[in-house]
Amino acid sequence: MAIFRGVKVQRQIQRPVDERLNVVIVGAGLGGLGAAISLLLAGHEVHVLESASQIGEVGAGIQVLPNSSRVLIQWGLGPRLARLATIPEQVTMLGWKGNVLTTHDFPATAREYGAPFWDFHRADLHEALLERAQELGVTFQTNSRVVNVDLSRPDISTVELVDGRRISADLVIGADGIFSKCREIMVGYQSPPVATGDLAYRVLLSTEGMRDDPELSAFLESHHVRYWMGPEKHAVTYVLRNGDLLNMVLLVPDDMPPGAPTIDASVDEMRALFADWDPRISKVLGFCKSVQKWRLSYRPGLETPWYNETGTFALLGDAVHATLPYLASGAGMSFEDGAVIGHCFGRIGDKSMASKLAALSIYEKCRRHRTESIVDRGNHQQHLYHIDDGEEQRARDERFRAFEQVEKEVRDKGLRGGGYVLPEGLEDGTDPLAWRRHGVGRWLIGYDCERDVEEIWPRQEGDVEVGGVRASL
Repeated sequence: MAIFRGVKVQRQIQRPVDERLNVVIVGAGLGGLGAAISLLLAGHEVHVLESASQIGEVGAGIQVLPNSSRVLIQWGLGPRLARLATIPEQVTMLGWKGNVLTTHDFPATAREYGAPFWDFHRADLHEALLERAQELGVTFQTNSRVVNVDLSRPDISTVELVDGRRISADLVIGADGIFSKCREIMVGYQSPPVATGDLAYRVLLSTEGMRDDPELSAFLESHHVRYWMGPEKHAVTYVLRNGDLLNMVLLVPDDMPPGAPTIDASVDEMRALFADWDPRISKVLGFCKSVQKWRLSYRPGLETPWYNETGTFALLGDAVHATLPYLASGAGMSFEDGAVIGHCFGRIGDKSMASKLAALSIYEKCRRHRTESIVDRGNHQQHLYHIDDGEEQRARDERFRAFEQVEKEVRDKGLRGGGYVLPEGLEDGTDPLAWRRHGVGRWLIGYDCERDVEEIWPRQEGDVEVGGVRASL
């Protein structure tokens, strides 16, 4: 609990009824629930639409970095999530035969940035968010597939559902994921995500049968995140629920048929792809009985604004900037989006078009460059993890080792705030272990949503011009 001491938990703003926005959020995934919590804390009324028959989450493991765990703690979820989380001790990067290339100390980084690294079963994290949103007063509506958003009125947007129902709101937020219908409504044309050429096998296994194997028991005795990297593919493992489950993701070239983002797959085919790799991978996969393939796609930066010209419709999360999982930052960016939009709408004093546009303008200013940078770096990590054996691979491995030494010296000499000159031949941003300070760690992990809004929000009292509109803030 000590790690929470520097993080201020937000209190819910109590607004007069005539200042409360009626917000509809499309999508009850992690991003939609995060946005709901943040806007409820800002004092507004939130109704969440979900196309499925019940609200829940599927999938396996999810990693939460300090920049996003800070948000979750600010939302009042710290003690609840601390009970559900597995706390990783370090990340170990390995060659495909199992040779250690570099390691990184997660607890030291958590202390430096004032928030923890957490690993969750995705369903556990989703349930905690759902409970928090309900505590704050959210309302939900399932079996509600959105087919259109009517933007003809300047003061409200109206969501149209597949069964003909219509729901109006002062603000509609599309948080409907990578295959977003809201994105297509916003831009006015079909906008599918971009396939990356990779797919993921996702495996979640009970560790009960692994404890008798001396090699596999090491996976359970220490909470390490492990990456194996090799030609065209890589694998990741970490434990969940304090060692009761082992999460493994195997990323390989995409051979799926066009269309379906997920299909049932052959366990034998998956095992064969890693048969020559570190034998511990094959041992783990020996416990696997069934598996699915997930096509990996991303969304490049949206060329148009993230919101409409009257401030009644906006996008958030994967609908705007879905990224590859190689930075463990997809859900984190959605949480940050939700936190920022909540801080922005916590600062407005009325429901006017001008005030909504002002808040949405600052939201996008805070989020656009950062999320586009995350997408770009995720794509770069795809290349770094899949380099063929040879000169480029040896140069990458040498950078792993060199930057590990830099990290150690910076910490030993207390130079975290600056004053360290990189050795000749090393450049900031080129550490292939992205979470370290000379990868993207400083600007990724050190980010604070509330501080960003505070720095960008207009300083002067009274009116501010946003997109040609005067707003009273």
